[in-house]
Amino acid sequence: MGTLISFLVHPFSTVRQFRDQYDQEGSIGDLIYHVTLFFAFGIYFVMRRHLNARSRAKHFRIEPPQEADPSWSNAQTIQNATPESHRYDPNLVPLTGELVGRDYITCFDPATGLHLGTVLADNVDDIETKINYAEAAQVAWRKSSFADRKRVVRSLKKWLVENQEVCARVACRDTGKTLIDAALGEVLTTCSKMDWLLRHGEKYLRPETRSSPLILGYKKSVVHFEPLGVVAAIVSWNYPLHNAWSPILAALFAGNAIVIKCSEYVAWSSRWFIDAIKECLRACNFDPELVQLVCCFPDQAEGLTRSPKIKHITFIGSERVGRQIAAAATQHLTPVTLELGGKDPAIVLPGTDIERWSSLWMRGIFQNAGQNCIGIERLLVHRDQYDQVFGLISDRARSLRVGGALSADDVGAGVDVGSMISRERFQILQDIVEAAERQGAHVEFGGRPRVHPYLLNGAFFEPTVIGEVQREMDIAKQELFAPIALVMPYDTIDEAIEIANDSRYALGASVFGPDKYECLDVAKKLECGMVSINDFGVFYLNQDLPFGGTKSSGYGRFGGPEGLRSLTNRKAVVVDRWPWLLQTSIPRPLDYPIRSHAQAWDVASGIVGALYADGWRESFEGLQRLINALRRQ
Repeated sequence: MGTLISFLVHPFSTVRQFRDQYDQEGSIGDLIYHVTLFFAFGIYFVMRRHLNARSRAKHFRIEPPQEADPSWSNAQTIQNATPESHRYDPNLVPLTGELVGRDYITCFDPATGLHLGTVLADNVDDIETKINYAEAAQVAWRKSSFADRKRVVRSLKKWLVENQEVCARVACRDTGKTLIDAALGEVLTTCSKMDWLLRHGEKYLRPETRSSPLILGYKKSVVHFEPLGVVAAIVSWNYPLHNAWSPILAALFAGNAIVIKCSEYVAWSSRWFIDAIKECLRACNFDPELVQLVCCFPDQAEGLTRSPKIKHITFIGSERVGRQIAAAATQHLTPVTLELGGKDPAIVLPGTDIERWSSLWMRGIFQNAGQNCIGIERLLVHRDQYDQVFGLISDRARSLRVGGALSADDVGAGVDVGSMISRERFQILQDIVEAAERQGAHVEFGGRPRVHPYLLNGAFFEPTVIGEVQREMDIAKQELFAPIALVMPYDTIDEAIEIANDSRYALGASVFGPDKYECLDVAKKLECGMVSINDFGVFYLNQDLPFGGTKSSGYGRFGGPEGLRSLTNRKAVVVDRWPWLLQTSIPRPLDYPIRSHAQAWDVASGIVGALYADGWRESFEGLQRLINALRRQ
């Protein structure tokens, strides 16, 4: 190795040294061998350095929005704010550049009611224009190398890690979540996605050789994964950074362009997050028009879902909207991946160490104010431990601090649970809690909006704990998407499995218990797409796994090889292994026009019998029938 390093640093002097050495020993062949070896290693290292340079992270910068600063304030606040607030308050429409007859999206901080800005909503014509821009940009991008694509992903990962705090604050400002929830749900999961793509994405998109049956043993079968063109993603508001970046990263790595429609609730932050990707593409010398952001209300979204130029749609959101998108996509037979609602159970088996796992349950229930598709919505506990679990969850939930993560008054004090996205569902939540109480459930505390002492316009809902919830209650069936803990008792493990499966939703689940094998046995009996054993939601942190559910939780998968490949055209190619030696030919008895149908049948049935009969004797008889038929020709 020392000699090799010497050769790479001082190649000519090293060669001369070897020449003198081998002249004395009289072995010119050995000299040629070693010099060739050194040159081969040198070329290898140079090529590797060149490839690494092509995929090395590129630095870029984008100015952070001033609204993400905790000290930022705005004299204009909105009471009971919604994205359509401009319709009843004309003052929220920009005075300059106003377009008559157009819709605007009102952007606001749900924790404070502060007005963040007003965005012109895209109409059908705008959406079509953006699809055309993406289509034109994809022509060159589909020919990009994996080194090029890795460079973009690596540059984005470097930028996100270096700017994680400002990214978390942007997400907090637009959703009301806490900084910790943003760090875990936005930054950490997105970094995991990028790291997986860099490590494994190329492997799953390279042509893949498949096995060939005996009858095609002289053929080589390969599956190629080709870009689709322009794909779309319609994503929810609960994680504006991750829900937007995740489909964008997968689409770009697969060689596609993408048009992403954000929720109107997070138009402000989505524009900044997408601008960062565009700036990264520009810094890497690629067309930023590869990524297009659509900000519109649902009534204009069919401009995306019914477009013949969109080759795949990923949807993250409610079951109701998901059904509408699936119906619209049938017009052009556009494939759709649907990730809809969840009512995830966490089964606590008898003998579980309650103290050990209570922190995971708290995180699973109250993270992101309960606005989490794979959050724990039902905590199923055996009667022997029910009182202990209910008391522990109640005590810990009572101490949760509710507030605005970027509110100047709260920054020093700390916040455990942020605001919800808006006040729109507050009455629905109150009604369902009150109905459960009338049906016999025990509402320990909470169940109503929280009036914050100094954030009067904030959309806060009290952390709520409800016990003695029965499977037939509406609250046990509907997805709450709120900071509400439901503790449900059971008597036998079979009953717990029945309760867990008694739901229209089947997204994720958790099983906790002292015996790993008992937990696995229960996990296999659960009707869902993903299960964590003695943990919560880790199946999403591992981006090598497919993510999705069954029943009314949707279909298809994103994440993992399955999700990445779903954004490609899987083309099967079969080619001769030795074309100079063996290629497909048609035996004369089977050639058109067929001369003797009896003889042709003997040939065809002989082939089937020889290759696929169950037993060597039957196979031999089929082979004999084939030979006899061919002799007759």
